[in-house]
Amino acid sequence: MAKTADPDEDLVRRVGEGDPAAVQAMVARKLPRMLTLAQRMLGDAGEAEDVAQEAMLRAWRQAPRWTPGQAKFDTWLHRVGLNLCYDRLRRRRETPTDAPPERIDDGPAPDRGLLAMETGARVEAALAKLPERQREAIVLCHYQELGNIEAAGLMSISVEALESLLSRGRRALRQALADLAPHAAAGETKTVKG
Repeated sequence: MAKTADPDEDLVRRVGEGDPAAVQAMVARKLPRMLTLAQRMLGDAGEAEDVAQEAMLRAWRQAPRWTPGQAKFDTWLHRVGLNLCYDRLRRRRETPTDAPPERIDDGPAPDRGLLAMETGARVEAALAKLPERQREAIVLCHYQELGNIEAAGLMSISVEALESLLSRGRRALRQALADLAPHAAAGETKTVKG
C-alpha cells in the first residue's frame, strides 16, 4: 500500500511523545472542526461538545501508537467523530422523549437580522431531516470541506455512491428550502450549493 502524505504526522508524533505544546496545537487545530462536525450531525451544542472532547481524548491516547503512512490522521479523527455521533444518534432512537430538547440559539448574531436567523434555523432543520447517510455526506463535503475521495473513504463507500448521496441530499434540501430561493437570488441567504 502506498504511503499517504500526512500534514499532521510531526504533530501526532510530538503529541505521542508528551509534548504539551503539541497537544495544545492539536486541540487548536482539530477541536473546532470536530465541534462543527458533531453540531451538524447531532443538532445539539451540548452533545457536540461532548463528542468533540471525546474525539480529542481518543486522538491524544492514540498518538503514541499512531503508525504514519496508512491513513491521514485527520481522516481517522473524522471517522472517530462520526462514530461517536452515530452512537449518540442510536441512543436517541432507543430513548423516546415527550418534549424536544432545549437548543441554544446558534444562529447568526442578532444584528444580522431576523431573516438570517430564520433562514439558518430552516437550513439546520432541513439538514436534520435528511437520512443519516445523506446528512453525513453533505456535512463532510460542504461543511467540513473534505474532497469527494476523502469523504467517500471516511464513509466506506465508493465515490459514485457518495455523489449519489450528495445529489439526493442536495435535491431534498432544495425542495425543503424552495421558498427561500427569491431571498437567495437577492444575496440575502447562503444555502448548500448543488
